[in-house]
Amino acid sequence: MNFALDAYLDELRPLIDVDCGTLTVSGIETVAGILTEKYQQLGWNIKQVDLGEAGCGLEVRNKPDAEQIDLMMVGHMDTVFPEGTVAERPMTFDDKCAYGPGVSDMKSGLLNVIYALRAIDEDVLDKLSICVCMNPDEEIGSTYSHGWLESVASEAKQVLVAEAARADGSLVKARKGMARYDIEFHGKAAHAGNEPENGRSAITEMAHWLLAINELTNFETGTTFNNGVVSGGAGANIVPDYAKIVVDIRFWDNREYEAMDEKLKSMTETPFTKDITVSISRAAHKPAMVPSDKTVNLMSVVEESGNELGIEINWKEVGGGSDANLTAAMGIPTLDGLGPIGGGFHSSDEYLDLSSIEPRINLLKTVICKLANA
Repeated sequence: MNFALDAYLDELRPLIDVDCGTLTVSGIETVAGILTEKYQQLGWNIKQVDLGEAGCGLEVRNKPDAEQIDLMMVGHMDTVFPEGTVAERPMTFDDKCAYGPGVSDMKSGLLNVIYALRAIDEDVLDKLSICVCMNPDEEIGSTYSHGWLESVASEAKQVLVAEAARADGSLVKARKGMARYDIEFHGKAAHAGNEPENGRSAITEMAHWLLAINELTNFETGTTFNNGVVSGGAGANIVPDYAKIVVDIRFWDNREYEAMDEKLKSMTETPFTKDITVSISRAAHKPAMVPSDKTVNLMSVVEESGNELGIEINWKEVGGGSDANLTAAMGIPTLDGLGPIGGGFHSSDEYLDLSSIEPRINLLKTVICKLANA
């Protein structure tokens, strides 16, 4: 199949020019509808999965009755951007890059998967049972979809995730785990002028926690804590009876994270301030993606494919999480970054390297063919 960049960009634009931030269900459904039509044209079986308030997921198979999945590919349909973003900056492009919300994270990755599958002979595809899963909530830690993804992955031999390759072209062999916690503080309100001694400040308790949490960071092992959002109080003249922190944790060592999880929970039992209660809940969690011996074998297939195509293959360990974390933690060989090259993720500077699109389609196609003929 001959590649035409103009035609590719024409297919990409409708996926970009729709507000589909996480929980923007109407936008997610629009994207899902576009992708459904493309897979229907391939003759694949498409199942829409109801994921509650996050919207729908898509489970697409070439052999829906197969007991085992030879290759699972994963991508996400949501972005981090609020409604109204597309009106402000719809998809544009110049000689080198395309721009727009989600252009590389990860609409182009979703489209590259389709282009790769279109380019593979039917007799080659028929050697594999392939499942492509696309979820609507990856950007909030796959809160609604992780159970579904794990249930599908339990049947899979190996997983490729089509998130963007790094800006230098590197693919991803390892990702930090992540966890997000809501920590709430309940005190007692009082008039700050007339009877402050009768109040119990939730914000004061929160301040102690902010400092204590900062002390838990260990840069040597890579376990880091970030007090990302703080809130509380109703007025300057009121002793605040409520406060909240949203904490983000990143880690390489799953066991060290589990120890930190226990540490945070135990801290709620001994507040710093008298007559304050503290509650903690985990809002999101993805274990660290750590390569196994089987992952190394899958890496060698990618490297061999790159050599044949004249594409230099380099690997990175990155701090951001993806759905690759979920499948890798299940012991399934998993690689990430199989999409085209991009950068500026989660910002107005997000871009897609146009020169990388066709080579990365060919790389994914070659990898799939090698797996089929293994």
